[in-house]
Amino acid sequence: MRWGLTIPNIGTPLLDHADLVRQLPQWGYTDAWSAETSGTDAFVPLALASTWEPTLRLGTAIVPAYTRGPALIAMSAATMAAAAPGRFVLGLGTSSPVIVGNWNGMSFDQPYKKARDVLRIVKQALAGERVDGTFDTVTIKRFKLEQAPARPPAVMLAALRPQMLRLAGREADGAILNWLASYDVAQCLDAIGTETETVARIFVCPTEDAAYARNLGRMLISTYLTVPAYAAFHEWLGRGGKLREMHEKWAAGDRTGAGAAIPDDVVDDLVLHGSPESVRDQVRAYQDAGLTTPVIAMLPTPDADVPDLVRRLGKES
Repeated sequence: MRWGLTIPNIGTPLLDHADLVRQLPQWGYTDAWSAETSGTDAFVPLALASTWEPTLRLGTAIVPAYTRGPALIAMSAATMAAAAPGRFVLGLGTSSPVIVGNWNGMSFDQPYKKARDVLRIVKQALAGERVDGTFDTVTIKRFKLEQAPARPPAVMLAALRPQMLRLAGREADGAILNWLASYDVAQCLDAIGTETETVARIFVCPTEDAAYARNLGRMLISTYLTVPAYAAFHEWLGRGGKLREMHEKWAAGDRTGAGAAIPDDVVDDLVLHGSPESVRDQVRAYQDAGLTTPVIAMLPTPDADVPDLVRRLGKES
């Protein structure tokens, strides 16, 4: 029964995480997972955490398949595997058109094939093989890691819809999910089609100020779920009707109206709030539904005592 936390915490300087990370195991956390959007990169927080605490499993959720070449991804993963032997998991994913295209100036083309190609190349390289060939989205010529890990790290794939979920079940070492309710887990597991580890980042706002949590949740949901892949994901999950007005207002340029159009029950399902103990129980519902590893992503709250909130959200609190 794994229990993860997203690091770094929003609003806390990276180096100020040392004491927090050291205490995570006694609070019931088994994992620390990074993210990569417009803040820290995916690898440096985990490299630091590997020296702060020697038992946590460390994972990236996710490293985009587009913004680094496959060889560089393999080198970074091999370095992390050397820094934390047996404790590192590489999570790959496609990211989004905004991050890949608008922010990094790259073409967000053929996301399924890109994710599949990078997954295959990186797994070959981490196994110590020479990679040499033409794939659908990239050509690699005679790349071999100078020092492949003695024990290759697991490579998981972020997936939202059936085709990518099946790929994760078939070729990766697990599937990484995002922006889903606990009752959505079963549908995703069915699509994966095989027994494998599943990781999900779960957004939480541990406060009993429901209005505050819902306002923050509406802002995040309208920003994320209007991205085409997430919109299609929630249509597939059966939430399309409830989000239709949000999409219409967002397309019309009415950002405020788009957030206001999201029903309370959708916000409550996707951004968990209440007392830390209540939130912890809501996170457990994901494991009860079959998820292997919930990874808590704690959002800013009116309570500034981050270590206490993290402690109370822990599995052993």
